[in-house]
Amino acid sequence: MDQVNQHGLARIRSNYSRLSEKEKKIADYILQHPKAIIHHTINQIADELEVADSTVFRFCQRVGFKGYQALKIALAAEMATPVTDIHEKIRAGDDVGTVSEKVFRSNMNTLEDTLKVMDQKALYDAVAALIVAEKVEFFGIGGSAIVSIDAYHKFLRSGMQVHANLDAHMQLMAASQLSAKDVAVIISHSGSTKDIMDILHVLRDKNVTIIAITNFAKSTLSKQADILLYTVSDETEFRPEALSSRIAELTIIDALYTNVMLAKGESAQQALQDMRKAIALKRL
Repeated sequence: MDQVNQHGLARIRSNYSRLSEKEKKIADYILQHPKAIIHHTINQIADELEVADSTVFRFCQRVGFKGYQALKIALAAEMATPVTDIHEKIRAGDDVGTVSEKVFRSNMNTLEDTLKVMDQKALYDAVAALIVAEKVEFFGIGGSAIVSIDAYHKFLRSGMQVHANLDAHMQLMAASQLSAKDVAVIISHSGSTKDIMDILHVLRDKNVTIIAITNFAKSTLSKQADILLYTVSDETEFRPEALSSRIAELTIIDALYTNVMLAKGESAQQALQDMRKAIALKRL
């Protein structure tokens, strides 16, 4: 994906909690003065913030750009088509209605930012890999495990051989039974938990195609997955970013499922009809 279209502000917000104190200082300045960055050199920014040029350069790489110039180009494109930031911080004194509205708007913001960084080629590759897979296994730990079960629940309607399990040990066992003809979909906000790393190690040994749904950050999962689908989310005092990213993960799963169903055509529709007929037995 072209870096110009990868929206610098969303990237910075997504990676903020992982930055060093000096890098957060740079991030704060850019988030508060994005238009100023477009007209400043890397030396001017470094002097303004009293940091080294190399610190600014490393910051740019930490948030996913090749360098300062690439970040400036992304910000310039973003400023040309500004998007109002509808996200507001939740405060302890907010009433129920205000908190609810802010939660809704936070989720809307998460979806908007995730859509901005969505790599269309990666989405296409993920759909193509799912369609030809002999078996698809969904993996996730903790809160992400719930998303993996939702994915299983959806894709079961497609007629494909799909599986998911909540238990980490069972997931490891399932990973060991996959092959190069199969696809593993790993859902992990951080992309770096030990359980996920263990599963990733087994999958790599078995040459399984790996689709990762993860936050826009440099992690072991991001480096080792074959196909990357990123989410973007903000963190607040009352709502950790992993919580708000869940809506983006679920939406990516929805997009994959809908595309697969369309691509499989009549066979998927027949599988869906068979499942509806079976479920009808449960109705009174």
